[in-house]
Amino acid sequence: MTESIALQPMDWFSFIAYFALLSVVGYLAGRRSKTQAEENSEDYFLAGRSLPWYVVGASYIAANISTEHFIGLVGAAFIYGISVATGEWSTVIAFTFMIWIFIPFLFSAKVFTAPEFLERRFNTGMRVFFAIVTVIANIFAFLAPVIYGGGLALDAILDFNAVMGWQADSANGLYLSIALIGFAAGIWAIWGGLKSVAWMDLLTIIVMVIGGLSVTIYGLSALGHGDIFTGFSTMVERNTAETGVWQQAVAHMSQEAVGTDDYQRLSVIQPLSHQLVPWSHWVLSFFYIGLWYTVINQFLIQRVFAAKNVYHARMGITFAAYLKLLLPFIVVIPGLIYFAMRPDIILAGDSINDVRQAADQTYITLIVEVIPYGLQGLLMAALFGAIQSTVSAVLTSTSAVITMDFYKRFINQQAKEHDLVVLGRLITFIILIGSIALGIWISTQKVSLFAYIQELFTFFAPPFSAVFLLGTFWKRVGGQAALITVSVGFIFGIAVKLLVNSGNAPDILAPYANQGILNWMLCMLLCTGLAFVTAKPRPEQVTDDLTFNFNSMNFNEGLGEKWYQHVGLWSGLSIFLMVGFIILFSVIL
Repeated sequence: MTESIALQPMDWFSFIAYFALLSVVGYLAGRRSKTQAEENSEDYFLAGRSLPWYVVGASYIAANISTEHFIGLVGAAFIYGISVATGEWSTVIAFTFMIWIFIPFLFSAKVFTAPEFLERRFNTGMRVFFAIVTVIANIFAFLAPVIYGGGLALDAILDFNAVMGWQADSANGLYLSIALIGFAAGIWAIWGGLKSVAWMDLLTIIVMVIGGLSVTIYGLSALGHGDIFTGFSTMVERNTAETGVWQQAVAHMSQEAVGTDDYQRLSVIQPLSHQLVPWSHWVLSFFYIGLWYTVINQFLIQRVFAAKNVYHARMGITFAAYLKLLLPFIVVIPGLIYFAMRPDIILAGDSINDVRQAADQTYITLIVEVIPYGLQGLLMAALFGAIQSTVSAVLTSTSAVITMDFYKRFINQQAKEHDLVVLGRLITFIILIGSIALGIWISTQKVSLFAYIQELFTFFAPPFSAVFLLGTFWKRVGGQAALITVSVGFIFGIAVKLLVNSGNAPDILAPYANQGILNWMLCMLLCTGLAFVTAKPRPEQVTDDLTFNFNSMNFNEGLGEKWYQHVGLWSGLSIFLMVGFIILFSVIL
């Protein structure tokens, strides 16, 4: 059961006004795309390649932020401390690779989807394999858990059990909430495609930043009895957990978190035994998961493909890096604040799963306890904006993959543009129904939303990250070597998870990040060996727009004409800030 949020008339006004404005933006953008492009598939799936940098960056992050963050990450921060910010701040490393290497490279290929690129570089089997995995990952790792988290929040507001006269402990209210949030979030993806979604995301990210920071500010004020700076000092002191119930709570969780009795909640550098973010994640995250998630993950890279040109793509991802740097102050610090307020919740759980489920209520509970009436509606709008943007993003990308990589590629290569768009809308609707059903199933399981999503990432990512990295930098890797590698990688990933679940695996493999790293390393070695014993790729598969040729690449393209517009300036500053946060939360505090 979720804690009920009793919104007041002013809250309802701000909540409804946000969605009304969002709908106007979505309708106008969708209508404009129809009028100008007359149901053109490039306009529907890639916004006509017309997005400016601020929309690219905002849409990229809005699509990335979801209930994984507002529900799952806040809850994980309540249990594990600042270390869970690692996944956000380390993304700046991945974005740096994107800005300087992969964006100019991918733009030269002029493709609709990542699977299309993999076919041109490797073979049809790789395109089909990746497309299938993309659809499965989108539904299981993105859509369903995000819709489930949104259902939790909606149930907390509307309390359908009371409204419908169901028993107070019935799950029917949650099931109905999951269905409603799924349909509400998916409607504009069906209507206007990526252009509607991307421009809506710009409004969404503004509301999420303002609303999300409000929770942090009011939470610190509540801790400091009206003084934000005193509240920050109190939060830091209690999260060091050296005395009282805070020390007891950390001692209770230390064995589960890192396998030792000494756990540092205010450090982003954690031992290899950490269940969520061992230090190895900082060193290798880009290689074993970042390449897949940021560069060839269709629902995010689709925004980069839709940019006006290379400059807008590069500056868009640079803007996204700053939003990633800001994000922990929105969805991690509140978890630390609530631990300072209620460490007894950790001690009250009969099992780790009970604690995780209770922790997933942290964001909603903070809204109830520290946010004044009149602002609660804005905060819930921020949460639902995160849900809407991610659901819309994943729906449009999944529809694009099925339509372009299966239907047009294998069933009807001569399909008319209008027919592709109509089919894309139908597929979007079908996927939405299936994801709602899966979200309802997830609600019956005792899982941490953050842990569930992150574990799936480390399963899907390593094989493709390894093959993509080797294949783009080394012309000797052919399609047969790539396809065998990803097939073995998935089998190996399943075997490792079964071994870990049986209790017979070495302790170092307990963290799923370490499982992902091991799988990535195996795939790198396997693909390298297979490259020497399998057929070489054909000349047209290793051209300069499909493999890196540093002598012919123009790394200075699209960097900005004036110094204050220069991508190098702003990208370098983002790296400097990331290092500063690492020092602050690992050395100073």
